[in-house]
Amino acid sequence: MGRKGRIAIQRDLCKGCKYCVLACPKGILEIESTLNKLGYFPARSKKGNSCTGCALCARMCPEIAIEVWAED
Repeated sequence: MGRKGRIAIQRDLCKGCKYCVLACPKGILEIESTLNKLGYFPARSKKGNSCTGCALCARMCPEIAIEVWAED
């Protein structure tokens, strides 16, 4: 069984730059179609995602809006 991860994106810190979407090797992130309180379309993880906890998305985020946990 592969490694499993969990991701949390602070919606109101995200500026929708898409760096995390481009960095994710599993393609589990997408941009929402509704604005956050800053007026940006933030990122979110897709339902039923297959996150491995690699944290590439968090490392790419210039706003430090993403937290990732790897689970065994």
